[in-house]
Formats: sequence, structure tokens, C-alpha cells
Amino acid sequence: MIARLTTTIAAVAVAAGAWSFAVSGPAQAAGPAIEYPQHDWSFSGPFGTFDRGALQRGFQVYKNICSGCHALSYVAYRNLEDLGYNEDEIKAIAAQALVVDGPNDDGEMFERSGIPADRFVSPFPNEKAARAANGGAYPPDLSLIVKARPDGANYLRALLVGYVDPPADFNLMPGMNYNAYFSGHQIAMAQPLWGDDVTFEDGTAATIEQQAEDLTTFLAWAAEPEMEERKRAGVMTILFLLVFTGLLYATKRKIWADVH
Repeated sequence: MIARLTTTIAAVAVAAGAWSFAVSGPAQAAGPAIEYPQHDWSFSGPFGTFDRGALQRGFQVYKNICSGCHALSYVAYRNLEDLGYNEDEIKAIAAQALVVDGPNDDGEMFERSGIPADRFVSPFPNEKAARAANGGAYPPDLSLIVKARPDGANYLRALLVGYVDPPADFNLMPGMNYNAYFSGHQIAMAQPLWGDDVTFEDGTAATIEQQAEDLTTFLAWAAEPEMEERKRAGVMTILFLLVFTGLLYATKRKIWADVH
């Protein structure tokens, strides 16, 4: 899993550039910095952890709404074990995907059902196909999107809930959508969340805000699945250093006790 996250700097740079949602046409006008609403995330801070319920709900949102356009190519189906899914559930989820494999004995590529070891299947075979299906805009891979932008989690949540009617004097270009938290306020991606887009398995109400929060949590995990392990290691290291410092101090006091 950790190996999956040790991607090249180039991959992160591509993800960062792509999170313009591939707005086509004239460049966005520069404007003042946008302040994103700050959210109290369960995974924030040195002791933060991922909420498993939120992760599973976020995966539902990604699977039912986002996966038709956005890839998650650095995540394998077997990684869903971190979300609390068991082996049989993961096999069933993977089997819903068609994976291009091969070549076979005849030298030809073929399709098969996905297995847990496969990475999430991209909705398009290549970038040109993705652009052709989206009016020239390229839906970015979401694997590292939360790490690709400053204050990534709050940015993503704000973007998802930021679709509102434009001001009367705003010149919205044809084919674009107004978003209060997107730079330039013009974005190619249409509003993805409307409320009750999915039926959460745990019975949680699927409001726009809830879906945005859960999807952001899921994508934060996708970008850094080793976060909890890293934080635990950091806490244990600090505790060890504190104890070690105390022992060193006590040893120093004992050794130099008779020196005046």
C-alpha cells in the first residue's frame, strides 16, 4: 500500500494541474484569493483517524457519481479492506469492473472481470477518449487530488457545495458553470451533487453537504491511506524520545551527583 503512494513528483504535478477540471477555452481571470470554509475533519491533527462509516459512504458517492468520468488509478480494489469491507465484498466490487488484460496465447488483448489485485478501472481508455466524451474537458484522476491542492480537503468540499447561481453582472461563458469557490468562478464540470443522489447503506441522509464531506474523506484516504499508521508511528516515536530523555537526565544526575 505504501509503495502505491510513493509515486513520482511528476505524478503529483500532473494531478495538481489536472484539478482545474480541465476547463477549456480562455484562461481563467486572476482574482483575489478565495477563502474556503474550514471543516472539522476526523483525520485532522496528530491524533486524527479516518471515520470508517464516512469512508464507505464516500466510496458509494465516488462509485455511483464520480467513477463515470474520474479515474482512481493509484487505488487497487484490495485496498478497500481499509474501509472495512471483507474479502467477499471486495471480490464482488472488483468483479463488477471489466479489465483489459492480455495478450492471450493468440497475441490478442481480452476483457475479464476484475479481481482484488486490479487497480480501479479508468472510465476511459485514454485522454483523447475522455476529452471527446466531455466536450474537450479532461476529468482528472482523483487519486491524489486532496494532496495536490493547498488545504485540499477544505478546497474539495467547498468546490462540491459551491455551485450557486451567478451574480446578475457575471459574464458566464457558454458551457461553463458558476462555482463560488473555483478560481475565476467558471468551471467546466457540471454540478455533480444534488442531494439524495445515492442511498447510503447505513441510512445516513444523503444531503449535498453530507455527500461532499464523505466523498472528500474517501479521497483524502485514497491520497494517503497510510496516514493513520504514520501518525501512530510518530506518536510512539515522541513517547520513546520523552522516556529516553528522562532516562538520560536521571543517568546524568546519578553520575554527577558527587561532583560539586
